[in-house]
Amino acid sequence: MIMASVKTIWDPLRKKEVALTPEEQVRQWCIGVLAKDMEVPMHMMMSEVGFRLGGKQFRADIIVYDRSARPLIVVECKRPEVELTQEVLDQVIRYNMVLDVKLMIITNGTRTVMCRRTDEGYRFISDVPKYLDL
Repeated sequence: MIMASVKTIWDPLRKKEVALTPEEQVRQWCIGVLAKDMEVPMHMMMSEVGFRLGGKQFRADIIVYDRSARPLIVVECKRPEVELTQEVLDQVIRYNMVLDVKLMIITNGTRTVMCRRTDEGYRFISDVPKYLDL
């Protein structure tokens, strides 16, 4: 019997090998971008974070926490071929009803959209903020 080998990748946040799916590849790329470009300390991020909303269980791809351990950024990662539609944005907005973060990010690895919470609602931003500026 021949066993098909499953490709894996090290997830520095979960501290274990995980199956290298297309979505996982995007998640790991995004963890690198958060750490390098936004200067988010690795210990302030968690991946695959479960939470409840309206009696249902949900799972956020990546949550970045502030120095007081409150959620600061939520990231939703999609496979590269998944279009970033209003439906994807609505998903992360629903997550934010529980998480109450300052910054929401959706990405498929080729396109990334960021929304920052303001007093008037949400505003799309193009400049990548630094962790300490949030």
